[in-house]
Amino acid sequence: MSDVREMSERVQHWTREGYEITTDRARIDIDVVHRYLGVESYWAKDIPRDVLERSIRNSMCFVTLHGGETVGFARVISDLATMAYLGDVFVLPAHRGRGLSKWLMECIVAHPQLQGLRRLMLLTADAHGLYAQSGFTSLKKPERWMEKHDPDVYARLKV
Repeated sequence: MSDVREMSERVQHWTREGYEITTDRARIDIDVVHRYLGVESYWAKDIPRDVLERSIRNSMCFVTLHGGETVGFARVISDLATMAYLGDVFVLPAHRGRGLSKWLMECIVAHPQLQGLRRLMLLTADAHGLYAQSGFTSLKKPERWMEKHDPDVYARLKV
């Protein structure tokens, strides 16, 4: 039997035109991410801060920085062998229109630990064109997929 050990994530950095993308979790401004996801996003509205912090601890995170300030974010949940789920992708409105979302996707798709996966999944209501540029397509056989969805879970957690 082979020895299976936790794979340590090597921090990756990319820079371009005054911006940086890094996988260094210590560089994430949790307040910025929480404010965007909990207030402005449609997919994580009202997410409790402790839930967000737990999700970050247990994910591969990509933070986009400008002058050291968090201006974008994404996270990947994966076994780093067969599949991954991409979620919580955003760039703050003041920094949109500069190609940062496309660059963020390029960094994620090229990350060394995410190579050779059989499947990389995501959900989106409005950014199909962005993700198509990185090779994402609609489900080939949606009838095979199922979900257990609880859209009100954050509201119940507040009680």
